[in-house]
Amino acid sequence: MAVHAPQTSLSQAARPFFVGVDVGGTNIKFGLVDDQGRTIEQAKIRTDAEPGPANAVQRMADGIANLLHNVGLDKDDLSAIGLATPGTMDIAAGMILEPPNLPTWRHFPIRDRLRDMVGKPVSFANDANAAAFGEYWVGTGKQLPSLIMLTLGTGVGGGIIVGDLSIDGEHSHGSECGHIIIDHGPNARMCNCGLSGHLEAYASANALIHRAEEVLRDDRPSSVRQRLSAGDPLTPLLLAEEAEKGDTLSLELILELARYLAVGVASLVHTIDPGAVVLGGAMNFGGGDSELGRRFLEEVRTEFRRRTFPVLAEKTLVEFAELAGDAGYVGAAGIARAAWKKNTQSR
Repeated sequence: MAVHAPQTSLSQAARPFFVGVDVGGTNIKFGLVDDQGRTIEQAKIRTDAEPGPANAVQRMADGIANLLHNVGLDKDDLSAIGLATPGTMDIAAGMILEPPNLPTWRHFPIRDRLRDMVGKPVSFANDANAAAFGEYWVGTGKQLPSLIMLTLGTGVGGGIIVGDLSIDGEHSHGSECGHIIIDHGPNARMCNCGLSGHLEAYASANALIHRAEEVLRDDRPSSVRQRLSAGDPLTPLLLAEEAEKGDTLSLELILELARYLAVGVASLVHTIDPGAVVLGGAMNFGGGDSELGRRFLEEVRTEFRRRTFPVLAEKTLVEFAELAGDAGYVGAAGIARAAWKKNTQSR
């Protein structure tokens, strides 16, 4: 199902050119992207967060130079750069604040340092919003004017795109879809952020593992116990593997998560009324290429339709993402492209 980003050669590419930089806790991905959202060249380096953000920005600048050099271009051929990082952040100020997975990066003007080092305008975005923009531009939502993207992994990330606008919010906390409240009761589960009742506490990888641990304390039979006894760690992948082999308990847990996810989807759709809701991230249970992934998606769709207005149930596309790990750098480049075009047209 995941087809990754569309590719092109330099000879077939449409100018102007943009670079997207997607900073993760483990790797930094780079992509040289043309005016139609096609990737000309891509690369990645280790994030190596410990030396701090100034060191990382220097290596980003070097990475961009190498990316251009590899295809016979230099920075004069580049119009703008898009930079996506994990939150927390102050997007307007270009500051990365206190990202949980980059603990040595604190209150650093990352956008302007990269701009000064490369000598090109830099647009700054949250990583989940950038991924959403990538899917909107050339992925699952490419024929639609708006979308919501949910990234399912350790937590639940989110991005909302309307037109060419990423909904960043007044305080750089817009599109935090994983933190909408789906349970306000006294026994609501705790989210990774330390608050209770959030979607992330019910529809993330951590949530699935915690729920499995609870259920496995009962006496219900499950092949998961044999895997754990053999020394395998309890992960969403293990549960997916056992569900595919016919383990009823594993399948029930995955479909329960799908229904919780659908509650969040319904709330978001009633708020935004997008053309599509796109599900990305590592925890897609095989996506559209697997029977389990297709069943998971259909459970989300069924519960969503049950909880929403008929027109929205009929017309809102709920689908897996297409671009896999490429969405972040493609979307960052797309956000830079939108800002560059706006600035160019206003002159």
